[in-house]
Amino acid sequence: MSGELPSGFGRAAAEWRHERDAAERLRPARPVSSILEPAGPAPYVPAYQRGLTVLDAEEFLAAKFPPRTLMLAPWLPDKGLAMVFAPRGVGKTWFALAVAHAVATGGAFLKWRAPRPRRVLYIDGEMPAAALQARHLAVVAGAGMELARENFSVLAADIQPDGLPDLADAEAQRFYEPATKDAELIVVDNLSTIARGLRENEADSYGPLQDWLIAQRAVGRSILLVHHAGKGGSQRGTSRKEDVLDSVVSLSRPPGYSAAEGARFEVRFTKSRGFWGEDAEPFEARFAAGQWTTAAIVAEDSGEALTALQAEGLSIRAIAERSGLSKSEVQRRLKEGRP
Repeated sequence: MSGELPSGFGRAAAEWRHERDAAERLRPARPVSSILEPAGPAPYVPAYQRGLTVLDAEEFLAAKFPPRTLMLAPWLPDKGLAMVFAPRGVGKTWFALAVAHAVATGGAFLKWRAPRPRRVLYIDGEMPAAALQARHLAVVAGAGMELARENFSVLAADIQPDGLPDLADAEAQRFYEPATKDAELIVVDNLSTIARGLRENEADSYGPLQDWLIAQRAVGRSILLVHHAGKGGSQRGTSRKEDVLDSVVSLSRPPGYSAAEGARFEVRFTKSRGFWGEDAEPFEARFAAGQWTTAAIVAEDSGEALTALQAEGLSIRAIAERSGLSKSEVQRRLKEGRP
């Protein structure tokens, strides 16, 4: 008998081999168990294991970095970090809302202009929603621009059942991600109500908030922080808050201010990275009859003005900056009590 299988067996064997080969072609490259089980995220590699990018002088000068563009010229850049601070009741929220509306509409505010519209998220931790709404309506009407609509969003503590998470808490920061993911500018009004865990006079407590700021900048967002002034006239708490900021804006009452004048304040840059000269000069701003106006600051160096500034709690240094006098001259005039 030959070694060949009977014809019936040959056909069966051929069909089996065909099915086997087809199954092999369809067989996954990985075991079935590995397909059924989720692969999961890539393992975390610490920064010190990934290594650092170091450029020598020639490489650094030859590198092509994209130029920094401005969100509100000249002091709020794209991927920029800024702060505005003032004593209570001076007009921080008026200022911040007007900045937000100008950026959202591609409009102007005071001496500054936004080149094009951007998406803005306004986070408010203090005001009743009705009061915030009334101010926003006044700002929109005073700007003479159309409503920003989808470019302007509000995340207000007053309309949250449980308030807002503590932005100074690294774990709580993730709850903001759904609201911030589409924003190009985030306004945080204000630090004491939204970053409640921040111990303002302890530099180390600022670390988690600073990490959040840098992370937002890394993904292309700009941040405007709204903060209170301390008794000496500077921003309240540790100066570490200013280390990573591009611009710091101070708002203060003009000497002789009356509450009947509404929102009237002097605007000064206490930090101005990337701009100088006329762009960084102080000026006076006022919001009255639904309109913003600006004017030059007239130096108030009379004895009465210096005494009034001291009564407001300003330091000798702050009074010198406000009056244009030297610190020694301010001290002398206050001591002598004469103009």
